[in-house]
Amino acid sequence: MTAPANARRPDQDIQDGGDAATPPNASQMARNLLDRPLPAGYREEWARHFARDDRAAGTEGSASEEANAVMIFRIGEEWLALPADACHDVVEPRPVHSLPHRRDTVVLGLVNVRGELLVCASLGELLHVAGSTSQLRAARSDGLRRMVVIGDEHRRIVFHADEVHGLRRCNESMRLAVPATISKAPSTFTTSMLAWEGRTVGCLDAALVLDMLDRSLA
Repeated sequence: MTAPANARRPDQDIQDGGDAATPPNASQMARNLLDRPLPAGYREEWARHFARDDRAAGTEGSASEEANAVMIFRIGEEWLALPADACHDVVEPRPVHSLPHRRDTVVLGLVNVRGELLVCASLGELLHVAGSTSQLRAARSDGLRRMVVIGDEHRRIVFHADEVHGLRRCNESMRLAVPATISKAPSTFTTSMLAWEGRTVGCLDAALVLDMLDRSLA
C-alpha cells in the first residue's frame, strides 16, 4: 500500500530536531528560541578560523600562531580550553534525543547539528566538574549556553558548555605548568594552564578527551 504523500518517516522527527508529540505551534516557538542570534562578532571569528584551510600557506610564524590557538569555554565554575583545530562548530542548544536502554551520565543521546546526527556527551561528567554553585551565574548561563562540536578526521562529538568565550592565540611561553593542587580527574586531561583575563584556564588534551568519550560509548 502506498503511503500518503504527506506521511513522515519514523526517523524524520529526529532528523528535523522535532518531537512528534509536540504541537506544531509549540515546535515553531521552540525553533524560534533556538534561532535567536549569536553574540556580535561570533560568526565572524569562527569564519576566520575555518577559512584557514582555504587560504594559501602563510609564513611560518602565522602557522605557528594558528597551531597554538585555543577555544576557551566554561563548564560550571571551571574555565577550560581545547585546541582550535579540534573544535569544528559552536551552535545554539538544541534537543537531545536519549538512547533507549542506556543509563549513562556521560553519553546523553543524539543531537541534530546542521542535519548531521552526532553523539552528545557531558564533558562535565567526564572531567568530574561540578555545576555552578552561584545562583546568579547559573541564571546568567541560561542565555550563554552553547553546544560545541569537537572531533578529528575519524569522529565528531557534541558537548554542552555553560559559556563559550571564543578563540585565543597563545604561544608556549604563555602556558603554565599544571599545579599539584588541581583535582586528580581534571589534571588527567590537562596539559597546561593559561592565564587569561585574571582567570586560570585548563588546557585539555583533545585526543585524550575524545578517546575517553569513545570508551564511554562502548
